[in-house]
Amino acid sequence: MATRSRPIFEEVGTTQKQVATPGGIDARGQGARGAIRIWLMVLFALLAVMIAVGGLTRLTDSGLSITEWAPLSGAVPPLNEADWQAEFEAYQQIPQYQLQNVGMSLAEFQSIYWWEWGHRQLGRVIGLVWAIGFFGFLVARKIPAGWTGRLLFIGALGGLQGAIGWWMVASGLEEGMLSVASYRLATHLGLAFVIFGFITWYILRIGRRSADLLTARRAGDAGLWTLATVLMGLAFLQILLGALVAGIDAGRAYPDWPLMAGGFLPPQMWELQPWWRNLFENNGTVQFMHRMSGYVLFVFAGIVWWRSRRLANRRTRQAFAMMMGMMVVQMALGIWTVMTMAPAHIAILHQFGAVILWVLVMRARFLTRYPLTQSVREARA
Repeated sequence: MATRSRPIFEEVGTTQKQVATPGGIDARGQGARGAIRIWLMVLFALLAVMIAVGGLTRLTDSGLSITEWAPLSGAVPPLNEADWQAEFEAYQQIPQYQLQNVGMSLAEFQSIYWWEWGHRQLGRVIGLVWAIGFFGFLVARKIPAGWTGRLLFIGALGGLQGAIGWWMVASGLEEGMLSVASYRLATHLGLAFVIFGFITWYILRIGRRSADLLTARRAGDAGLWTLATVLMGLAFLQILLGALVAGIDAGRAYPDWPLMAGGFLPPQMWELQPWWRNLFENNGTVQFMHRMSGYVLFVFAGIVWWRSRRLANRRTRQAFAMMMGMMVVQMALGIWTVMTMAPAHIAILHQFGAVILWVLVMRARFLTRYPLTQSVREARA
């Protein structure tokens, strides 16, 4: 079979080649990013309220007023006198009533019952909002590529949080207990902040295109990212220690600052046996750990903020400046809380300050990895 000779000057490139399309990484699987971001923001707001309500439930000693875990039937509060009496009689069987609140009237019981019921009801609302949003976006096939697992993970953590909440309450129903175990309270609050952190991170991520994030990451600061990650870990440790303080009312034990009962170390710091019980049950030891951790966190935050001042990106610098400003406010709130013996309105303000600080640390850390684009003029500002 004869083959046709190819002319030397034959034009080449007549076959159309596939050319990369600008923004191709975002061309498919984008889903309803804007709607999902709004949904995450609603969960963000609800969880912030949940943390505040949980704190007030603890401060009012209301957490043991409901003595059973009924995820479905418990959504309906007592509707008549007989229902109220049954709930009150159940509460009268636990140590908190018998050792601390004996003689409490039905009206006084109702005041603490509503705090705990509201706290649990808000948890149900959050679960419902998550389920409606997640399964609605899933059925409509509006979840962006790579996001199904992330959004499902939030729901799984929420379910785990409900179980841990009952595990915490159950500890307070045991013989000799006047409140829940402090380490279980710390676990419950710690997981709430973990969920809050993931939601914050996802809101920040889904608000920007995948291509933009890839480009921004090349301009990130790896060294500052590491420092910000350590800062986040120290902030989380401080939150856990704060929960231990709240769990045993240690914030009301030593109302002087910077000393404790006139000395650097509190008296009888290791009086409980075995020794490790002091880390969870000794007012002086627990408050001392919270204070020392707070000082370490404050100093390290100052170092990270000072390091961030070398960044060329103005918005990232501002994020760290906002974080440091809130760190100063939170430190002042902590001192105020201790010196006033932690009244409910000041203590809850201090706890909510931790929520704001946690979000600002997360945002500064995010912008370290994914800085926003800026003009040359902004870089010089």
